[in-house]
Amino acid sequence: MIVVLMGVAGTGKTTVGRCLARALGAAFIEGDAYHPPGNIAKMQRGLALEDADREPWLEALAREIAERQRRGAAAVLACSALKRSYRRLLGESVAEIFFVHLDGPRELIEARLRARAGHFMTPALLASQLAALEPPGADEPALRVDIAASPDQIVAALLPRLVRRAPP
Repeated sequence: MIVVLMGVAGTGKTTVGRCLARALGAAFIEGDAYHPPGNIAKMQRGLALEDADREPWLEALAREIAERQRRGAAAVLACSALKRSYRRLLGESVAEIFFVHLDGPRELIEARLRARAGHFMTPALLASQLAALEPPGADEPALRVDIAASPDQIVAALLPRLVRRAPP
Protein backbone atom coordinates (compact mmCIF):
# COMPACT_ATOMS: atom_id res chain seq x y z
CA MET A 1 0.00 0.00 0.00
CA ILE A 2 1.02 3.58 -0.65
CA VAL A 3 -0.07 6.09 1.99
CA VAL A 4 0.07 9.76 1.05
CA LEU A 5 0.15 12.30 3.86
CA MET A 6 -1.33 15.39 2.24
CA GLY A 7 -2.22 18.92 3.21
CA VAL A 8 -0.88 22.43 3.14
CA ALA A 9 2.61 23.34 4.31
CA GLY A 10 3.09 23.22 8.06
CA THR A 11 0.63 20.44 8.83
CA GLY A 12 3.34 17.93 9.73
CA LYS A 13 3.45 15.74 6.64
CA THR A 14 7.16 15.00 6.99
CA THR A 15 7.17 14.52 10.76
CA VAL A 16 4.07 12.32 10.83
CA GLY A 17 5.17 10.57 7.63
CA ARG A 18 8.50 9.49 9.08
CA CYS A 19 6.79 8.19 12.25
CA LEU A 20 4.13 6.37 10.25
CA ALA A 21 6.66 4.80 7.88
CA ARG A 22 8.65 3.50 10.85
CA ALA A 23 5.52 2.07 12.45
CA LEU A 24 4.46 0.37 9.20
CA GLY A 25 7.94 -0.84 8.28
CA ALA A 26 7.55 1.11 5.05
CA ALA A 27 9.83 3.41 3.11
CA PHE A 28 9.40 7.15 3.62
CA ILE A 29 9.38 9.38 0.54
CA GLU A 30 9.86 13.11 1.07
CA GLY A 31 7.91 14.70 -1.76
CA ASP A 32 9.74 18.01 -1.41
CA ALA A 33 12.97 16.28 -2.47
CA TYR A 34 11.44 15.71 -5.93
CA HIS A 35 10.75 19.39 -6.67
CA PRO A 36 12.82 20.68 -9.58
CA PRO A 37 15.22 23.51 -8.62
CA GLY A 38 13.01 26.04 -10.41
CA ASN A 39 10.06 25.22 -8.16
CA ILE A 40 12.16 25.62 -5.03
CA ALA A 41 13.57 28.94 -6.24
CA LYS A 42 10.08 30.19 -7.04
CA MET A 43 8.76 29.28 -3.58
CA GLN A 44 11.81 30.83 -1.90
CA ARG A 45 10.90 34.08 -3.63
CA GLY A 46 7.41 33.80 -2.10
CA LEU A 47 5.72 32.91 -5.39
CA ALA A 48 3.03 30.26 -5.45
CA LEU A 49 3.42 27.28 -7.74
CA GLU A 50 0.92 26.86 -10.54
CA ASP A 51 -0.43 23.61 -11.94
CA ALA A 52 2.18 23.70 -14.74
CA ASP A 53 4.94 23.97 -12.11
CA ARG A 54 3.56 21.06 -10.12
CA GLU A 55 2.95 18.68 -13.03
CA PRO A 56 6.55 17.42 -13.53
CA TRP A 57 6.94 17.10 -9.75
CA LEU A 58 3.75 15.07 -9.42
CA GLU A 59 4.69 12.91 -12.41
CA ALA A 60 8.07 12.13 -10.80
CA LEU A 61 6.32 11.18 -7.55
CA ALA A 62 3.81 9.02 -9.43
CA ARG A 63 6.69 7.16 -11.12
CA GLU A 64 8.45 6.69 -7.77
CA ILE A 65 5.43 5.25 -5.96
CA ALA A 66 4.51 3.08 -8.95
CA GLU A 67 8.03 1.61 -8.98
CA ARG A 68 7.92 0.92 -5.26
CA GLN A 69 4.55 -0.77 -5.56
CA ARG A 70 5.77 -2.78 -8.58
CA ARG A 71 8.55 -4.12 -6.32
CA GLY A 72 5.98 -4.95 -3.64
CA ALA A 73 7.27 -2.30 -1.25
CA ALA A 74 4.96 -0.28 0.97
CA ALA A 75 5.67 3.44 1.16
CA VAL A 76 4.55 6.58 2.93
CA LEU A 77 4.73 9.72 0.80
CA ALA A 78 4.66 13.28 2.16
CA CYS A 79 3.10 15.36 -0.61
CA SER A 80 0.73 18.33 -0.48
CA ALA A 81 -1.59 16.73 -3.09
CA LEU A 82 -3.79 19.81 -2.75
CA LYS A 83 -6.16 19.16 -5.63
CA ARG A 84 -8.28 16.22 -6.68
CA SER A 85 -6.53 16.21 -10.06
CA TYR A 86 -3.14 15.88 -8.30
CA ARG A 87 -4.40 12.95 -6.22
CA ARG A 88 -5.84 11.33 -9.33
CA LEU A 89 -2.47 11.65 -11.10
CA LEU A 90 -0.69 10.05 -8.12
CA GLY A 91 -3.26 7.29 -7.82
CA GLU A 92 -3.57 6.29 -11.46
CA SER A 93 -0.18 4.59 -11.44
CA VAL A 94 -0.73 2.41 -8.35
CA ALA A 95 -3.25 -0.25 -7.38
CA GLU A 96 -3.56 0.58 -3.69
CA ILE A 97 -3.28 4.17 -2.44
CA PHE A 98 -4.72 5.95 0.57
CA PHE A 99 -4.63 9.65 1.38
CA VAL A 100 -4.41 11.06 4.90
CA HIS A 101 -5.39 14.71 4.90
CA LEU A 102 -3.57 16.44 7.74
CA ASP A 103 -5.67 19.47 8.60
CA GLY A 104 -6.09 22.01 11.35
CA PRO A 105 -6.77 25.61 12.23
CA ARG A 106 -5.01 28.22 10.12
CA GLU A 107 -3.57 29.86 13.25
CA LEU A 108 -1.83 26.63 14.28
CA ILE A 109 -0.44 26.06 10.80
CA GLU A 110 0.82 29.66 10.58
CA ALA A 111 2.53 29.33 13.97
CA ARG A 112 4.26 26.12 12.82
CA LEU A 113 5.44 27.76 9.60
CA ARG A 114 6.84 30.76 11.47
CA ALA A 115 8.66 28.45 13.92
CA ARG A 116 10.45 26.32 11.35
CA ALA A 117 13.77 27.38 9.93
CA GLY A 118 15.61 26.50 6.76
CA HIS A 119 12.63 25.41 4.66
CA PHE A 120 12.03 26.88 1.21
CA MET A 121 8.28 27.16 1.78
CA THR A 122 7.66 30.59 3.24
CA PRO A 123 4.72 31.36 5.55
CA ALA A 124 3.56 33.91 2.96
CA LEU A 125 2.56 31.03 0.66
CA LEU A 126 0.06 29.51 3.10
CA ALA A 127 -2.81 31.62 1.77
CA SER A 128 -2.24 30.37 -1.79
CA GLN A 129 -2.10 26.77 -0.61
CA LEU A 130 -5.32 27.13 1.38
CA ALA A 131 -6.98 28.71 -1.67
CA ALA A 132 -5.84 25.81 -3.89
CA LEU A 133 -6.79 23.08 -1.41
CA GLU A 134 -9.60 20.78 -2.47
CA PRO A 135 -10.19 18.51 0.52
CA PRO A 136 -10.72 14.88 -0.48
CA GLY A 137 -14.30 14.01 -1.34
CA ALA A 138 -16.30 11.13 0.05
CA ASP A 139 -15.56 9.18 -3.15
CA GLU A 140 -11.78 9.33 -2.60
CA PRO A 141 -9.78 6.81 -0.53
CA ALA A 142 -8.97 9.29 2.21
CA LEU A 143 -9.55 10.44 5.73
CA ARG A 144 -9.04 13.74 7.51
CA VAL A 145 -6.86 13.89 10.63
CA ASP A 146 -6.68 16.85 13.03
CA ILE A 147 -3.10 18.03 13.48
CA ALA A 148 -3.68 19.26 17.05
CA ALA A 149 -2.61 15.84 18.34
CA SER A 150 1.06 14.88 18.60
CA PRO A 151 2.68 12.97 15.72
CA ASP A 152 2.75 9.82 17.87
CA GLN A 153 -0.95 10.20 18.70
CA ILE A 154 -1.79 10.73 15.04
CA VAL A 155 0.15 7.60 14.04
CA ALA A 156 -1.45 5.55 16.83
CA ALA A 157 -4.89 6.59 15.59
CA LEU A 158 -4.02 5.87 11.95
CA LEU A 159 -2.45 2.43 12.34
CA PRO A 160 -5.64 0.42 12.99
CA ARG A 161 -7.39 2.14 10.09
CA LEU A 162 -4.51 1.49 7.68
CA VAL A 163 -4.02 -2.13 8.75
CA ARG A 164 -7.71 -2.80 7.99
CA ARG A 165 -7.21 -1.36 4.50
CA ALA A 166 -4.02 -3.24 3.69
CA PRO A 167 -4.35 -6.01 1.12
CA PRO A 168 -3.90 -9.56 2.45
